[in-house]
Amino acid sequence: MFSLNERLQADTLHVTDLDLCRVLLMNNRLWPWLILVPMREGAVEIHRLGDGDQATLMREIARASRVVERLFAPDKMNVGALGNMVPQLHVHVIGRTRGDPAWPGPVWGCGHAEPYQPAAAAALAQRLADALMADALPTED
Repeated sequence: MFSLNERLQADTLHVTDLDLCRVLLMNNRLWPWLILVPMREGAVEIHRLGDGDQATLMREIARASRVVERLFAPDKMNVGALGNMVPQLHVHVIGRTRGDPAWPGPVWGCGHAEPYQPAAAAALAQRLADALMADALPTED
């Protein structure tokens, strides 16, 4: 049984579920910011996942990164699994641009947040879900 941490529930919007991860949109329109949460109850660290789940997680991180890059054309992708505030395993995939409110520092704790308007959030979540599904096609290595 998978349950989402209450802080993640409060701070994000559901986008879609992939094979392993629930994909969430951080409710902060200042950055294109996805959060991938492996749907494994009790998961707290990447290295504690089974080998198959580790490989799937990496593919899904790459998939989410490609989508953010394609839709938002950031200067840099930030990908990280911190877990200091929320112990449930989750991976941030954030598109950064020079001149964004926190550049070049981290987005965490910078004091900048602007929630989406509900209609804009729903439209973006659908756009992201569609892009993630379209990116599911196999790619050449």
